Formats: sequence, structure tokens, C-alpha cells
Amino acid sequence: MANGKNVLPLAAMEKLLKNCGAPRVSEDAKEALREALEDYGEMLGERAVKIAQHSGRKTVKAGDIKLAIK
Repeated sequence: MANGKNVLPLAAMEKLLKNCGAPRVSEDAKEALREALEDYGEMLGERAVKIAQHSGRKTVKAGDIKLAIK
């Protein structure tokens, strides 16, 4: 992430991986997943902001996020 601060908690990463069937999750795996998801989220956020601005809005809406995913 650009600001270097983590937004997502490691406990949530462990829960995600356990929901996928992992019986145990290492700290490194949790940190790697967090980094990947935060990077992807930031990229989507930047795209969604551009979409909202292009539409003449300051508010990012769910539709902007869905368009950014495509």
C-alpha cells in the first residue's frame, strides 16, 4: 500500500483461509494474503474514484466498485 499502513487485520486473513479449508495458517501466509488483498483493494479504489469523478460525483458508489472490477 502507498501509505505503508495495514488496514486489514491478520485475524481476518486467518478466518478467510480457514473458510477455504486450511486447518492451520502461518503468520507469513496471513501477512502475504493481507498484502495482496490490500494492494488489490487500493487498485480497485483508485479505479472507482476515477469512475465517480468521470460521472461528476465525489461520492464513490457500489456501482463504481463493480465497474472497477470489470
